[in-house]
Amino acid sequence: MQTLLTGKVLVVGDNVDTDIIYPGRFLELTDHKQIGSHCLAGISEDIAPSFPKGGIVVAGRNFGCGSSREHAPIALINMGAGAVLADSFARIFFRNGINLGLPLIVCKGISQRVKDGQTLTVDIDSGRVCVEETGEVLQSEPLGDKAMEILQAGGIKPLMRRRYQRS
Repeated sequence: MQTLLTGKVLVVGDNVDTDIIYPGRFLELTDHKQIGSHCLAGISEDIAPSFPKGGIVVAGRNFGCGSSREHAPIALINMGAGAVLADSFARIFFRNGINLGLPLIVCKGISQRVKDGQTLTVDIDSGRVCVEETGEVLQSEPLGDKAMEILQAGGIKPLMRRRYQRS
């Protein structure tokens, strides 16, 4: 996993729930690429097809609230999101996202500091978030050692596979 990410920003609001991230009408899909093609369809069907690979979703408070379905972070990953930065995350969504290898970064106030189309550079190790157009630097909350270990492995399943292969 890269710990230095640069990507174009898509800003969404507060309380974006899992049904907005990945609407229930698509739950019968099993192919991850198809799932990604419907990401954020609860906001607009046009987001996923035009989302830049490695783009960064920026959200307000309580991103990922609602159900505990793993489809939401799977959709974000397969849409091409390099990371999600938010003022706060719903607890279960946060765990699901990290366990699937999606960098989720808490950066208080970020939703008020950036605009759609701007470019962010995120240093996950130091927590520095730079808005390239303005030079403004924000400080995110650090991820714990276990979350970083999971992300570095590409998710909880690859991490566990490696551990069991060693023993």
